[in-house]
Amino acid sequence: MSDKNDNAPAVADALNALLADSFALYLKTKNYHWHVQGPHFRELHLLFDEQAAQIFATTDLIAERVRKNGAPTLRSIGDVSRRASIRDDDSAGVDAEAMIRALAGDNKILLGQLKAVKAAAEADGDIATSGLVDGWADETQQRIWFLEATLGY
Repeated sequence: MSDKNDNAPAVADALNALLADSFALYLKTKNYHWHVQGPHFRELHLLFDEQAAQIFATTDLIAERVRKNGAPTLRSIGDVSRRASIRDDDSAGVDAEAMIRALAGDNKILLGQLKAVKAAAEADGDIATSGLVDGWADETQQRIWFLEATLGY
């Protein structure tokens, strides 16, 4: 039988990757919130703001799970940038449909990160982290659904 903490570094690493992508997705969603234009401005402006707030609300919980697993968490924007798999969008004048498609795809990347955290947590017997991930995954799936429904598919 293995020691409970054998996989703790893997859990912390997966959580830190999730945290980096959460910050990257939060900032990208806020960027789109600030810059969306067009006939659906109000609807998208509000949707992006709501989704950004939901993403940001998870960041402290994720970081605290890293610390509860005995590891250090992210310390800077540079740390986020080095670890994030979700890419920035520095483009000016992104059209609304492209914003929606990008955010749907990025939320799918985040969902993949959540699955990696879940697998690491379950391998470690970390039921607290595993349980938290279920709620975050449900929120992520809902964001994907809303974004894709906005595009009509």
